[in-house]
Amino acid sequence: MADGSGALLARTVGAIDEIDAEIWDRLANPPGAPFNPFVSHAFLSALEKSKSVAPEAGWAPMHLLLEDDGALVGAAPLYAKGHSQGEYIFDHHWADAYARAGGSYYPKLLSAAPFTPVEGPRLLAQSSAARAGLAAALRSICARMNASSAHVNFIGADDAAALEAADFLPRRGEQYHWFNRGYETFDEFLSALSSRKRKTIRRERKGALADGLTIKRLIGDEITEEHWNAFWLFYQDTGARKWGQPYLTRTFFRIIAETMADRLLLIVAEEDGRPVAGALNLIGGDALYGRYWGCLTDIPFLHFEICYYQAIDFAIERGLARVEAGAQGQHKIARGYEPVATHSAHWIANDSFRDAIARYLEAERDQTDMEIDALKAFTPFRKSD
Repeated sequence: MADGSGALLARTVGAIDEIDAEIWDRLANPPGAPFNPFVSHAFLSALEKSKSVAPEAGWAPMHLLLEDDGALVGAAPLYAKGHSQGEYIFDHHWADAYARAGGSYYPKLLSAAPFTPVEGPRLLAQSSAARAGLAAALRSICARMNASSAHVNFIGADDAAALEAADFLPRRGEQYHWFNRGYETFDEFLSALSSRKRKTIRRERKGALADGLTIKRLIGDEITEEHWNAFWLFYQDTGARKWGQPYLTRTFFRIIAETMADRLLLIVAEEDGRPVAGALNLIGGDALYGRYWGCLTDIPFLHFEICYYQAIDFAIERGLARVEAGAQGQHKIARGYEPVATHSAHWIANDSFRDAIARYLEAERDQTDMEIDALKAFTPFRKSD
């Protein structure tokens, strides 16, 4: 389909591989910007090739392209959704309310990195005019499809400004990130904490390895097929317990092991040489992103060690600015992770429903801001006089 927006032409394609990878990546990760792996062509392609993202999974790719005289000047990862799973910005109650009013909430449009609660560019463009064109095109496509809504999740400031200018409704959530304040070692980080919190973390780290476990950090080709097979069992166990069925297929991990090897960090715990727990991280330009964790045995504090403390160690060694350890989890605060706001934007086609959602979001934003301010008082850092 095509839709004109001034001198620009917007159209959609049904697969990321219909778009030249080099051109896409130049828009998604322009020179000078910190690399974000989750909007890279390789990551999105792996999701589609592995059928983790597919129409039959409720994710129909329809990536948005914006062209100026045939040249690609903007793009957005875009999906027609038949459900609200795998998004981490929760609108299930919106869908229920829409259905009770006699409407069909699905399909809806979603611009996001699938299954990934990580902030990054969604309106992939290097000019404000192109971002405005993409925002307008999202609304136009929503109308053409007779979709209930269009959602753009985990966005930065530039995208938020363009979307709010196009009358998308802003929404705030919260996560917990660890920030590297120039630490040279993990002990230097600990020295910034209160004495009681330092002792707690040291006790947890010692306790995680009390049964003779060894921890390995593996990157790229160091991750063998044996490690991947073990990790797949970890991932399946966690997925089955949390949401009933893991989102990603085994093929997805096989593909990224080939196409994104230098961006993968597997932290694995071994018992007598046998992997018993692990966490897969993606390495960005300025951040480490903890994404998938699982274990085959219940060992106190092992989750904290593998997912939080080892990640901090790695970030300090690499000079990364922060660690993003996934969605939710106030228990991260005691381990040095701080509450931060996340942002999304939402276009609601029906005026009456839009007004109701706008009122809801205004109250939610106030509550979220107050909660973040309150939680900051519980960080483990030493309080200055």
